Amino acid sequence: MSDTTPREKILKKIRKALINKSTYEVGDVDLDSEIYTTSTEPMEVSFAQRFTALNGKFVFCENEAEFLQNLTHHIEENKWENIFCLEEPIKGLLKKAKIAFSDKDKDFIHTNIGITFCEYLVARTGSVFVTSRQASGRRLPVYSNIHIVVAYTSQLVYNIKDALKGIKERYGDQIPSMIANITGPSRTADIEKTLVQGAHGPKDIYVFLIDDHKAH
Repeated sequence: MSDTTPREKILKKIRKALINKSTYEVGDVDLDSEIYTTSTEPMEVSFAQRFTALNGKFVFCENEAEFLQNLTHHIEENKWENIFCLEEPIKGLLKKAKIAFSDKDKDFIHTNIGITFCEYLVARTGSVFVTSRQASGRRLPVYSNIHIVVAYTSQLVYNIKDALKGIKERYGDQIPSMIANITGPSRTADIEKTLVQGAHGPKDIYVFLIDDHKAH
């Protein structure tokens, strides 16, 4: 009876493979061609389908006025309080609609609703890219109970690599120290294999997508 354990057999095969290296030449690797089938749907539709499938909340707005109407409706319907925002253009819109919010650091700890911009939306994965170079920084996208993302249709890209390429082109040598790819609300099943939403970050994430193609 052999006393060789399964582990020793595997290690023996690995040693043999390292000794007898393949002479096959790989050649140039194509890193540019798509490996996923490109959807024929508009990116707005692809993103909305994938994002909502991941328990995200999606609201399409034809313009900024409709965004303010939709946001006001959600605030009233859900009785949202303690809204926090640091993005100057969004703050201007909130003031225009007379939506109460704070941008004071002393109020940050009480934040319930965090409103931010994003860098890109990825249609294929339903993901939201944010970075530390945004006015909202590192804290707001992960601290609030509910994360509201304000985005424009011009920020839609199809693949993650397109978002990363855009960030690199935008910031050049000053690449953000934090690049986060948010795919749905925070969730975990680490505790007794029970799915818990909001364990490590916001329990809900909303994307209000504003159509700015008409303006181009």
